[in-house]
Amino acid sequence: MKGSIVVVAFFAAGLALGALHLIELPVDSGLSFYALCALIFCVGMSIGCDVDTLRSFSKLNLRLLFLPLLTIAGTLGGSALASIIVAQYSTAQCMAVGSGMAYYSLSSVLITEYQGAELGVVALLANILREIFALLLAPLLARYVNPLAPIAAGGATTLDTTLPVISCASGADYVPVAIYHGFVADFSVPFLVAFLPLFSSITT
Repeated sequence: MKGSIVVVAFFAAGLALGALHLIELPVDSGLSFYALCALIFCVGMSIGCDVDTLRSFSKLNLRLLFLPLLTIAGTLGGSALASIIVAQYSTAQCMAVGSGMAYYSLSSVLITEYQGAELGVVALLANILREIFALLLAPLLARYVNPLAPIAAGGATTLDTTLPVISCASGADYVPVAIYHGFVADFSVPFLVAFLPLFSSITT
């Protein structure tokens, strides 16, 4: 949760500096694109360097290999239903926001790049809230729903920020599952966020 607060603080500071014109950046400077490239590079580096994480995947139950796919499908389905209420955004745009899988730093930059700043802010807040809810509700979800429920709720964050809470709530046996789940969810974010709005423009 501390990381989420830090990100929100930086975002609020950026808003304040921009609104007060203390720092001027051209809208078409391409800065967000370079930041996006740097983020994706860091994700690739962190995954590629962690050999132990990659090896732990081979010990998973075969049925659990489908858990991140079910999480992604459920998230996209819920986001599509949310578009009925949030009428100002298309179904594909709502699904793109949801497909951030709580990976707010990457998804918000991607959506800002492809869809504009307004939807980027929505993506940032929505995905930060998902992480916060996963952190707060993990013990209840594990106790009253299923030990896998906190993992599904955490999305991409089960690889890092929500992993300690999941370990406590669901048990140490679920740590490899959570790491694998976060790995797949992490990997899916840039593809889903970029593809869904593109798919919308093609079909319309």
